[in-house]
Amino acid sequence: MSACLRPSLLPAPPPAPTWRSSLLFGVSSFSRKLITRASSTTSTTTMSDAAARELKEGIAEFYDESSSLWEDIWGDHMHHGFYEPDSSVSVSDHRAAQVRMIEETLRFAGVSEDPTKRPKNVVDVGCGIGGSSRYLAKKFGAKCQGITLSPVQAQRANALAAARGLADKVSFQVGDALQQPFPDGQFDLVWSMESGEHMPDKSKFVSELARVTAPAGTIIIVTWCHRDLAPSEESLQPWEQELLKKICDAYYLPAWCSTADYVKLLQSLSLEDIKAEDWSQNVAPFWPAVIHSALTWKGFTSLLRTEIFTGRKVLLCNHIEEDFPNALSGS
Repeated sequence: MSACLRPSLLPAPPPAPTWRSSLLFGVSSFSRKLITRASSTTSTTTMSDAAARELKEGIAEFYDESSSLWEDIWGDHMHHGFYEPDSSVSVSDHRAAQVRMIEETLRFAGVSEDPTKRPKNVVDVGCGIGGSSRYLAKKFGAKCQGITLSPVQAQRANALAAARGLADKVSFQVGDALQQPFPDGQFDLVWSMESGEHMPDKSKFVSELARVTAPAGTIIIVTWCHRDLAPSEESLQPWEQELLKKICDAYYLPAWCSTADYVKLLQSLSLEDIKAEDWSQNVAPFWPAVIHSALTWKGFTSLLRTEIFTGRKVLLCNHIEEDFPNALSGS
């Protein structure tokens, strides 16, 4: 569910960057267009320019209209929480679990808190309203820049940064993760928390993350993946494809890939120290919490104010909750 890339320098002159990479994956297993066993250089089916533009516009509109709802109910962080497997938690625990997700990700990636080694320049790819950036800026004293397709999110993220005295540390702009507005090698920490599932070209996505990462830097990707295929399988089962298509059609999600596919992509870029971990069981308690929050009075009134977040999407969240165990087991 996430990936960390740590570029280092080759010892032989001239100094050329190789990449060391830690990788954790697996919030859940959903994909609209199923890919076959991916090669080391390809990750998804090809999308036309027109379809890619339509997807980007849909994602931007979705988050323009839904982000205020999410902030009203859940606060700064627009991602899963991290829990002990099979834990029973109260609603009040969920915001703390979202912060724990950040901390567990940093721990897994081995990001140092040593003042001489901690990150100093961070990019937050798919930044939402800037929750991760503000947290990382405060934790490490780092400069953080965030990009999002949503003008509403970028504006709100900058407003929150100013309100919390972080305007000199963090900034946000509209930007495409597949064509990032940054020079090569600018950041020693590249952070993507649950945005990779929106990317129609996973190969280009990973390549862009690597491009903007400085030598000796780290890339962290936390993303939704479908399950790894068995050696005898060419695709997911029909019932899995049907479930995932419903969810992807509702939430502007293109083709997803598996953890194994991401690992192949990273290996194709000569990345080092790649590691992967499935946190599906650790995020499973989050879905019942989303359903519960939508059924509270605050959630209901917020839904009424937000056109795009319809009852249909709430029902799909319920569908995710009900089918999550089967999606994990592949049964």
